[in-house]
Amino acid sequence: MRFRTTGILSLSLGAMALGASVAAQTTPAPPAITRTVIAATKLSTVTDVPLYFKAVSVTLPSGEKSSVSAANGIVYQISGSTEVSLDGEIKMLSAGEGLFIASGKTSVLKAGSGGPSSFLHFFVAPAADLDRPAESAPAAVSELYRTAAPIPDLKPGGYDLNLTRVTFPAQMPSNPPHHRSGAALYYVISGTGANTVDGTTAERAPGSLIYEPYALVHQWGNPGSELLTFLAFNINPEGVAAVLPGTPPKNQ
Repeated sequence: MRFRTTGILSLSLGAMALGASVAAQTTPAPPAITRTVIAATKLSTVTDVPLYFKAVSVTLPSGEKSSVSAANGIVYQISGSTEVSLDGEIKMLSAGEGLFIASGKTSVLKAGSGGPSSFLHFFVAPAADLDRPAESAPAAVSELYRTAAPIPDLKPGGYDLNLTRVTFPAQMPSNPPHHRSGAALYYVISGTGANTVDGTTAERAPGSLIYEPYALVHQWGNPGSELLTFLAFNINPEGVAAVLPGTPPKNQ
């Protein structure tokens, strides 16, 4: 006796495929964290003198110029535009763009004609440069933050210095505990983040600055209904990931 099972088998396989397809369609991948490097450079050494983080906000009237000659730093354009003249080259920065300016290099910054230019300037500087003017008149400069002590646990050798824009999707739970291989200074652009240190979670609203030295174990999440976007001014040993999981070794 022969049984015809082909139709039943085909139907069963079709149902399984349909079920898998429906399951795939109803289980979307979780939103991802995005990281965009705005500007970056390499430093041959960070141990010649103790180094500090410093951040200032700058407003330059429309069409006006300001000169900069300071420590290693990165400019980030908030609004308006800025024409930067450096080493014989000219670069126009629009909102969301940035540029590294090396220590000892004199650059000229000119606000665009469409309105005032507003930008942030992050520095990694020796103590002797902390009180030097960041930009010359007519720029209006407001100091936002400086570390009270030198950045700890910096080692001999090359380091990466970068400014990275990070975006967390809405309703994102806190990520696993981690620490920096070097150090970072955060600036929240938009949204409100949840920053957990030593079991205590604090809200970090726009304009907040958060310092993360090497040994600080922490977490970040976004419990809000809008994107969380922040800047990370980061220094880490060359060839070593900027963020490392868990608690740092005690012998470091």
